[in-house]
Amino acid sequence: MRISTSQAYGSGLRGIERSQNQLLRLQNQMSSGRRMLTSADDPVAAARVLTVSQSKDIDVQYAKNQGDATARLGLVDSQLAALTNLLQSVRERVIQAGNTVLSDSDRQAIAIDLEASFDGMLGLANSRSADGDYLFSGYQGATIPFAGSATSSVTYAGDDGQRLLQVTSTQQMPSNVAGSDLFMNIREGNGTFSTAATGNGAFPNQGSGIIEPGSVLDLQKWQSALNSGFPWQGTENFSLQLQFSSVAGVSSYQLFDASTPDTSGTPLPAKAVGPVLPFVSGQAIPLVTTIPDVDFGAQVVINGLPAAGDTFTIKPSANKSVFQTMQEMIDLLRSPLLASATTRTDFSGQLQGHLTNLDQVLVNVSRVHTTVGGYLQELDGLSSNSEALDIQYAQTLSDLQDLDYAKAITDFTMQQVNLEAAQKSFVQISGLNLFKYL
Repeated sequence: MRISTSQAYGSGLRGIERSQNQLLRLQNQMSSGRRMLTSADDPVAAARVLTVSQSKDIDVQYAKNQGDATARLGLVDSQLAALTNLLQSVRERVIQAGNTVLSDSDRQAIAIDLEASFDGMLGLANSRSADGDYLFSGYQGATIPFAGSATSSVTYAGDDGQRLLQVTSTQQMPSNVAGSDLFMNIREGNGTFSTAATGNGAFPNQGSGIIEPGSVLDLQKWQSALNSGFPWQGTENFSLQLQFSSVAGVSSYQLFDASTPDTSGTPLPAKAVGPVLPFVSGQAIPLVTTIPDVDFGAQVVINGLPAAGDTFTIKPSANKSVFQTMQEMIDLLRSPLLASATTRTDFSGQLQGHLTNLDQVLVNVSRVHTTVGGYLQELDGLSSNSEALDIQYAQTLSDLQDLDYAKAITDFTMQQVNLEAAQKSFVQISGLNLFKYL
């Protein structure tokens, strides 16, 4: 095969250029720390890098959302802790107000203290996040949720919504608590039914009997009784009444149906639905009717000795806000007491009822607080998982992209030798000439 001078020079030049390009590529790899400078270097790996990078970026956004949710719920958690402390302080003051040694001025001083607690509670209810959104307004983050005072009704301008953050591909996490759930919709009494001394007409009970909140022994029986064929016109109007009588110094009670009709008009007279039974102070009174035969699966206890004509009412629990409970306690403590035992007994009964409602508020706050704590614990686990995923993605990207410096340096050195050899051999070959031998 005949090789011309131009061919020899062209082939040598191409070899040198090829070695220089490879050397330059290795130098670029070492300076950037990347094995792949373009997708052409490894098309399969480049496609995987794109997929893993996208997954990593999405995980970074989820981690950011988790951090935002943790920050918001952490603030909610601290506000709930402050609310719990405030309510416990209020409870202590209410218990103190029940002492019979206190005067009207002492109770009024406690009422003033409760007004300050009321204002503090309203401030907590209108708390804002670092972004300026109200924590307890539902979806209405820019709307002040609660308005009112201790001397006027408190209204709620928010809604029942929970603002959600996407914390994983399949999971959303609430970042707030609806004020309606925390402050407004709290079941009074024991949560199923409420009890109260209703008196006889315009007069309070004359005896010393005080009814306790009562308890439900079988919730299924209670629900079944409310849904039975008993002639009540809806559970919101249903109520039972214990009426007391006395014969020859022996106190007795009888259970009556004191429900009211749905439509407005004259209330229906109470109807006896049980027999006359002897009363024993502190002994459980089962809520069982005989006309018709219905067992409510519940009981109440009355301590003290009711007088003839005294009545106590049992009705299904209704929703009451913590602000209304506070206002009713303040109003009760502001009202002066007469020296008679009857009025003091009525006061004690009402105060006990408010204390029961306050306990329901504490139970509700504890429930919400526990839920928020569960969210924070779950977010902590998700954050740890996101960190682990981020490390895994980074390792995968490193395996696909990063340069093996030991191999690259070895290849660079070898390529330098190849280039030098090509250059020297080109000089030697290009120097060959027949005219030297003529």
